[in-house]
Amino acid sequence: MHEKSIELLNKAITDELSAVHQYMYFHFHCDDQGYDLLAGLFKRTAIEEMLHVERLAERILFLKGEVEMAVTDDVQKIHDVSDMLALARKMEEESAKKYNLWANECSANADSVSKKLFEDLVVDEERHFDQYDTEMENIVKFGERYLALQSIERSKNLSAGTTE
Repeated sequence: MHEKSIELLNKAITDELSAVHQYMYFHFHCDDQGYDLLAGLFKRTAIEEMLHVERLAERILFLKGEVEMAVTDDVQKIHDVSDMLALARKMEEESAKKYNLWANECSANADSVSKKLFEDLVVDEERHFDQYDTEMENIVKFGERYLALQSIERSKNLSAGTTE
C-alpha cells in the first residue's frame, strides 16, 4: 500500500547516510587544521543527519518496509575549507529540493505522515544550507583571517589548558 513512500524514505536514508560520511570527513580535516568552529559545525550537522536516518527508518518500519542502509556516494576528498563549504551547501540545497518533491509525492499517495516527515526534513536542510552559506560569506568577507582566527583561538585554549 505504501510502497512508493517506503521507496522515497529509503532514498532519503541513502542521502542522509552519504551526508553523514561526507560531513564527518570534513569534521576530521577541519579539526586537524585547527578550525574548531567549522569542525564543530560539520560534526553537529552529521549528528543531525544521523537523527534524520533514525526518523526515516522508524517510519519505514511503521509502514512494514525494509530499511535499506545503502550509501551510494563516495566521500569526496576535499581539504580546502571553501570547497568543503561549497559542497556542503550544494548537498543541503539538493536535499531540500528532493524532500519537497517527495513530500508532494507522499501526499499524492495519501501518506500525510511521511509527507510531514519530509517537510520537517526540509526545514532542517534549509537551516544547514543557511549555516554553510553564512560560513562561505564569512570567508569571502574576512578572507584567510577568518580561518586564522579559529586556529589562533585553538592555540590559546591549548596554552590555557581549556580544550576538551
